[in-house]
Amino acid sequence: MDEALLRSLTPGVIGVLVRRGADFAAAEDAVQEALVEAVRVWPSDQPRDPKGWLIAVAWRRFLDATRADVSRRRREDLVDQEPVPGPAPAVDDTLRLYFLCAHPSLTPSSAVALTLRAVGGLTTRQVARAYLVPEATMAQRISRAKRTVSGVRLDRPGDVATVLRVLYLVFNEGYSGDVDLAAEAVRLTRQLAAVIDHPEVAGLLALMLLHHARRAARTAPDGALAPLAEQDRGRWDTRTIAEGVGILQAALARDRLGEFQAQAAVAALHADAPTAAETDWVQIVEWYDELARLTDSPVVRLNRAVAVGEADGPRAGLAALAELDAALPRHTAVAAYLYERDGDPATAARLYAEAAQKASNLAERDHLTRQAARLNARRSP
Repeated sequence: MDEALLRSLTPGVIGVLVRRGADFAAAEDAVQEALVEAVRVWPSDQPRDPKGWLIAVAWRRFLDATRADVSRRRREDLVDQEPVPGPAPAVDDTLRLYFLCAHPSLTPSSAVALTLRAVGGLTTRQVARAYLVPEATMAQRISRAKRTVSGVRLDRPGDVATVLRVLYLVFNEGYSGDVDLAAEAVRLTRQLAAVIDHPEVAGLLALMLLHHARRAARTAPDGALAPLAEQDRGRWDTRTIAEGVGILQAALARDRLGEFQAQAAVAALHADAPTAAETDWVQIVEWYDELARLTDSPVVRLNRAVAVGEADGPRAGLAALAELDAALPRHTAVAAYLYERDGDPATAARLYAEAAQKASNLAERDHLTRQAARLNARRSP
């Protein structure tokens, strides 16, 4: 990979996007994403026209982001930016569209993908990332779903579980900072909770509120990403935390445990700790064990490895991590963190740098790059 070539081409590619109508910041973001794609693709298949390739990929990324932003703004016109505690207003057509896109003629995974793309405002690339599959695979899945429902009447709503999955993924995409959809997902989940008495609906609402309560603290004053352990807990929204905990406790009391209630229980334990050092990691591991039993999700097992590393020491965390596929998103970042805690800064710095190259958004990439630089600076004479 010729990094000098990439650096030399970057200003010209940004200039082309600006001349085509993109503002400078959006053009810069799109080109950064194209550069990440080049790092992934070029070592095995470098194009004959590197600049033309970068322009084409960056322009597609810019168009995807623009379409997602337009969809988001249409929905944000309906609500204030932050979720308001208390009863939800009357259900609007957006939630009905979520149910209709979760059509019984579709498999749950296809219904979720179609809804995220058609109603949630996410790009195909973002949906693919949520499902841990290549973008081309997800594009085919969405196309098949569209063909399936093109000849049927959308008059039979889908099931609640599929709609919950969609709302959860929309919230996660918004919470990541890539597209701001978190408040909209909270709004719709409030509406769903107002019309459906189900512990998992309540569990999802509690989970969203507990995460959303920490939103203001997720970035440092200089704009850098602040990991949970480094967040200023005085900036957490205690009113929203209290509401989320209350909703969760009522749901758990019904003794019908589901995935979202278990996730909310983990979030509540984090919210309950006055400091990061006082976090009850033993209980968190136990909840991740429940989640693994309920979902068999590799992402859950990855998060469990972090919790094990905190509860039983970094060696135990690394042992749990070794059982997972190294290709999992964030696997390298977790390994870097655990090696640093185990007193191996050289390995940790190398892994942080590798994780930065794989990061899915600029904030995460910058954070991981800083972690690598911090450890390398300590090792310098």
